[in-house]
Amino acid sequence: MTIKLDKIIVIDIEATCWQEHSPPEQESEIIEIGICIVDVARAKPIEKESILVRPECSQISEFCTQLTTLTQAEVDRGITFSEACFKLRKKYESLERVWASWGNYDKNMFEKQCLSRNIKYPFGIRHINVKNLFALVHALPKEVGMANALKLLDIPLEGTHHRGADDAWNISKILGKLLLQGRFNN
Repeated sequence: MTIKLDKIIVIDIEATCWQEHSPPEQESEIIEIGICIVDVARAKPIEKESILVRPECSQISEFCTQLTTLTQAEVDRGITFSEACFKLRKKYESLERVWASWGNYDKNMFEKQCLSRNIKYPFGIRHINVKNLFALVHALPKEVGMANALKLLDIPLEGTHHRGADDAWNISKILGKLLLQGRFNN
């Protein structure tokens, strides 16, 4: 399979969460997949989408709504996780493209949820951990959060923090800066 390098798919998920522990019989699962496409040649985000995913094993807690703004009624109108994975493969060609996220949480959640539901993993093996890459490029002593990385780059945070599509867009702007730094610092 030939890997297409003209675009990078940036993913940011939101998942069901609780202030303390999950209630009995419930588990954290993906409820929103934020997608942003980065045009590699221009080193800029060019489009974004939010895919709401209907939870199968949990309910939206008040804490989760406060954090993400997502309500149970909104995610109940979403598509299944299986349909979301199919959409990533078909619309975004996710198996043939490099993909990125802020840290490994998103990657780990996809792997765990695909395995537990026996669903084909929607991504190829080429993943960029932008959080780690940012810390390495900037010689930071440790990784920082996305909002802090934006501040360090003097880039305003756009949209609502902890909403998938908005966070994917902001991560894409950071990734774009890193791509440009790599080109002009040689």
